[in-house]
Amino acid sequence: MEVKILADSACDLPLNFFQENNVTLIPLKVLIDEKEYEDQKTIQPIEVYDSIRAGNHPKTSQPSQLAFRKAFVELAEEKQQGIYIAFSSELSGTYQTAVMVYDQVKEEYPDLDLTIIDTKCASLGVGLCVREAVKLAQQKAKKEEIVKDIQFRSTHMEHLFTVEDLDYLAKGGRLSKASAFLGGLLNIKPLLNVEDGKLVPIEKIRGRKKLHNRILEVMEQRGINFESQVIGISHADDFTTANEIKERFIEKFGPQDVVITSVGAAIGSHTGPGTIAIFFLNEIPS
Repeated sequence: MEVKILADSACDLPLNFFQENNVTLIPLKVLIDEKEYEDQKTIQPIEVYDSIRAGNHPKTSQPSQLAFRKAFVELAEEKQQGIYIAFSSELSGTYQTAVMVYDQVKEEYPDLDLTIIDTKCASLGVGLCVREAVKLAQQKAKKEEIVKDIQFRSTHMEHLFTVEDLDYLAKGGRLSKASAFLGGLLNIKPLLNVEDGKLVPIEKIRGRKKLHNRILEVMEQRGINFESQVIGISHADDFTTANEIKERFIEKFGPQDVVITSVGAAIGSHTGPGTIAIFFLNEIPS
C-alpha cells in the first residue's frame, strides 16, 4: 500500500494538488470580521488580500485538534503508513498540536504508523518537500526513504522573500515594529530568509529592480546544481512579477522546473499582498 502523505495548508500548494494526489489537507484557520474560515477549503487567498486592502487585519490560528484527530484516526483504521509534513514549529503551533493529538490517538490505536516532520520551512518551502514526497510515494518508495528525503530537503531548503509592506509582518508578530517602521519610512524593500524555522532579515534594498537583481545574486551564492532541481516561487496576488522572475531564473540558471503558486490565505494574512518568495536547495540529494 502506498505511503499516505499529509500536509497543512501553510505549504501553499493549490487545493487541486491535494485532490489529484490523494494528499490529506489539514487547513489552518483565518479569521476576518469575527468569521472563521478554513484555509484552501472555505477561503481563497484573493479574499484575504482584498480584505487587507480594504483596511482589515485578518488573524490566523492553527488547525483544530479535531482536524488532526480525524486524519490520524482514519490512517490508523485503514492500517496505512503515513507522513505528516508540517509547517515550521517556530512560526506556528501547528506542529506541536499535531504531536499532542498523535500521542492521544496512539493510546487508542497503538498500531498507528505515522511520522510527523517539523520541516522548519514555510510556504512553498514546505510545498516542494510535499511534492517530492508525493512523487516518491507514488513510485512505491519505502516510508523510511521518503522520510529521509523530506528531512534532507527541509534542512537544505533556502527561503528568500520580500514583502511590499513590513507592517503586515510586524502586526502578526513575525518582525519587530522598529524594523517595520524603518523600512516604510525610507521606502526600502527588505530581503528576508528563514533560518532554523524563523524569519530573519538579510538586508534592506532601495528599489524593486535592485532587489530582484540581489535575489539572483544570493541564489547564485547559496544554490547548487539548479539544472537538477525545481525552484519554487510563491506570490501574494502578483503573478506578473512572479512570472518575470521565473523567466529570469530560466535564462540564468536553467533549472529542471520552476513552480509558481499563490501564497495561501493563512500565510498571506501575515505577509500581505505583493509578497514574492523564492525557494531552492543549497544541496542536492544524492
